[in-house]
Amino acid sequence: MNVDFEAEYRSSYGRVFGLCLRLLGRTALAEDATQETFERAYRALDRYDAAQPFVGWVLGIARNHCIDVLRRRRGDEPRFGDAAAELAALPAQDADRLEGVDVLVAAERSQAVRTAIAALPEKYRLPITLAYYQEASYDEIAAALGITRNHVGVLLLRAKHALRRTLASSDEPSGSSQQE
Repeated sequence: MNVDFEAEYRSSYGRVFGLCLRLLGRTALAEDATQETFERAYRALDRYDAAQPFVGWVLGIARNHCIDVLRRRRGDEPRFGDAAAELAALPAQDADRLEGVDVLVAAERSQAVRTAIAALPEKYRLPITLAYYQEASYDEIAAALGITRNHVGVLLLRAKHALRRTLASSDEPSGSSQQE
């Protein structure tokens, strides 16, 4: 196996850390999980298929490790803490392609989405993060979470509805009152 692990590490670190942060919700946990992910990847390097992108392989390791961490810590500590602020601090990835006011609007909208995702209950946050940030299939999400493919669909649908409600309420002007 002829893989330049150091170069692969440098190029994929940000994506791995971002996934860990979105799944775990806390910077310290994400840093530990990112480090553990790369240690596991290095130990398993002989099982890496060079025909596949390294970043996809290492993101799979990160996803599985984070899910294990979440399973172990269920009930041990608050899950959301300062996650909304931490996720909001992450840079927007597509901002360099936009100009002027578009940059500000895109950054604000991106921050609102990240904050809304961070506020979701874990059962919704995990599948939506895996689906949209890691681009995992329903089958991959089902296998990672130990649930059926249909259950993944239900959780994603409910997560999207919750996100729409949250984002719609954050778009309303402050002075308006709505009857429910």
